[in-house]
Amino acid sequence: MKEFRKSLPPLHALVAFEAAARLSSFSAAAQELNVSQAAVSQQVRNLEDSLGLALFNRTHKAVQLTHLGREYQHTVAAALQHLATATQELRMTRGRDRLTVAADQSMAWMWLMPRLGHFYEVNAGVSVRVVVSDLESDCLADSVDVALVHGEGVWPGRQSALLFVEEVYPVCSPSYLASASPLEVPSDLIEHTLLHLEDDHWEWMNWRMWLTENGVAFPANQHGLTINNYPLLIEAAKKGQGLALGWKGLVDRELDDGRLVRPLKESVQSRYGYYAVWLAAQAKSPQTRAFVDWVSRLAAP
Repeated sequence: MKEFRKSLPPLHALVAFEAAARLSSFSAAAQELNVSQAAVSQQVRNLEDSLGLALFNRTHKAVQLTHLGREYQHTVAAALQHLATATQELRMTRGRDRLTVAADQSMAWMWLMPRLGHFYEVNAGVSVRVVVSDLESDCLADSVDVALVHGEGVWPGRQSALLFVEEVYPVCSPSYLASASPLEVPSDLIEHTLLHLEDDHWEWMNWRMWLTENGVAFPANQHGLTINNYPLLIEAAKKGQGLALGWKGLVDRELDDGRLVRPLKESVQSRYGYYAVWLAAQAKSPQTRAFVDWVSRLAAP
C-alpha cells in the first residue's frame, strides 16, 4: 500500500502553491483563496521546508518560480485538476439513479451495447455501470442490479425473466457461401471449415452437439479455427473464414443487414436461454424495474 500521508504535503499547501505560481503573486493568490497574504506565504514556506528547496525567488515587489518550482507547478496543477474533476463528477451523481448491469462478453458486445443508447434516451436520469465477465459469479454478484446471463432460468435467491430461448444454427458470410462447396443438408458441414468456440461453459452448444442433434457424426479429423471469444468468432465468420454457430438473439443484427446468412434451415433448441436476473430479496428499484421492462421489450420476438 502506498503511504500517501507520509510522502505527500498537505493539500492546502499545494493549493496555495498552485495559486501563487499561476498568478505569480502571493497577494493575488490570497485574494483568490479568500485568505490573508501571510497565510499563503506561510503555506508556501512550509511546502518549501518539507521539500528542502526553494520554489520561488522572492524580491521586494514580486515572486518568481525557480526552475524546479516551474516543473513542480506543472505536476501539481495537473494533479489538482484531476482531483477537482473527479470530485465534481461524484457530486453530479448525487440524486441520479445508478444501475449496475452485468453480462457475459457475447451478450454485452453483441446485444446490449448496440442497444444501450436507446435505454438512455427513454431513461435520461439513470446512470449505468456495465460489468462484463464470462464468470457467472461476477455477473451475479450482490453489487449487480441486473444480470443478463445464459442458463436454465433458476438461480437460488434470484428472480429472472426469459429474454430469448437458445436456438442455434450455422451462419457464414455470403462470400463464403458463394465460394464454398455445396451446403444443402447438415451432413455437408463436415466438408467445410468450422469455426469453434473454446470456453469453460460445458452447457454452451458446440459443433459436436449441434451435428449430433441433427444426426451427423462429428468427424475425428475435422479441422477449423478455434477462438476463445464468441464476438471475435463471429467476426471471423463475417470475414469469410468459415462457418460459426449463431445464437438467435446474438446474431440477429448481422443476419438482418446481410453480413451473415443462414445456409441451412435446420436449427437446434435447448432448455437454456438468456435471462435478465436480479436479487429476489431486494425489492426492484425503479431503475431496475425500468431496465428489466426495457430489455424484455427489446428481446421479445
